[in-house]
Amino acid sequence: MNPVRTAELSNLEAIPSPALLIIPARVEANVDRMLEMVGGDATRLRPHVKTHKMAEVVRLQVAKGITQFKCATIAEAEMTAMAGGRDVLLAHQPVGPDIARFLQLQERFSEVAFSATVDSPAIVDAFEGRGQSARLFVDVDCGMHRTGIEPGEEALALCRRFAGLHAYDGHLHQPDLSDRSDAHAAAIESWSNLLKSLERENLAPASIVVGGSPTFGLFALMDKWQCSPGTTLFWDAGYGHAFPDLEFACAAMLLTRIISKPEGRLCLDLGHKAVAAERPIEKRAWFPDLPEAKPFLQSEEHFVLEAPNAEDFAVGDALLAVPWHVCPTVALHSQAYLVHDGRVTGETWQVVARKRSLSI
Repeated sequence: MNPVRTAELSNLEAIPSPALLIIPARVEANVDRMLEMVGGDATRLRPHVKTHKMAEVVRLQVAKGITQFKCATIAEAEMTAMAGGRDVLLAHQPVGPDIARFLQLQERFSEVAFSATVDSPAIVDAFEGRGQSARLFVDVDCGMHRTGIEPGEEALALCRRFAGLHAYDGHLHQPDLSDRSDAHAAAIESWSNLLKSLERENLAPASIVVGGSPTFGLFALMDKWQCSPGTTLFWDAGYGHAFPDLEFACAAMLLTRIISKPEGRLCLDLGHKAVAAERPIEKRAWFPDLPEAKPFLQSEEHFVLEAPNAEDFAVGDALLAVPWHVCPTVALHSQAYLVHDGRVTGETWQVVARKRSLSI
């Protein structure tokens, strides 16, 4: 994971906290690592933009030959198209007004091939009822039980009107590579009969989009299927601690400062509104300069730590934190400050697609 420590950065005094920091050189290195893992074949990558939501990150990937992307919102899809993506999969079944918004995307960006995942015949009918064609991927439930249709006759029937298959194995987080490999194989086996049935009926999917970041290394070894990692672009403490075998670098951090020292503890300006709080308090942020710190309390604007070396720090001191889950953390910030050659600059990247809508 190779996190950056506070003393390694200069010009921190010019940046208000809390703030999101991005190291572009590390983002680029992570993209190169993704390409390396698929043997340099950019067509095997369909990276998820939900992690970064930034046009500059899309452009960086496009410059390296990656033109296929996956997203979770209409806003992310629009941002990706504007930034140069030429094949964009909305991996979130459109419902309500989003069906019309999806079709508007197709009209506005005629040079982009948009597609969407579906698991409901009613949504397929809703698209067809509008008299406009749409590329649809059947979303297969491979064990996560969040979205997707269970492999079987209903899935087979839905596949007769599809452009491809999508299967996300976000429930697989085994730290041990051997255990992860076994679970990965079992997840694929859960829908292997569906693939065989499609082949018998001459309906073999033209495209199959699979996996997230934890199983990226396993899918990368397979032929043809498109991999859709997302966290790999920035990495975070959660995946960095759990999956060292993937060898990605920490490219996103949070700048925070000590605002008080109550009873020997350290109170930071890193509350719920600056770092994702959906996980237990001990797994929200990791502090490279405070490896033995234990989170004590977090609220909207405060994060209190118990640290054995608290006396080594003063009120006003800056600290760097690595978010445990970077994707929802990025969405809490409107911009990210860039770090070049160990210096935090005034240059920023806007987190454009944190909005629910841009122009569509």
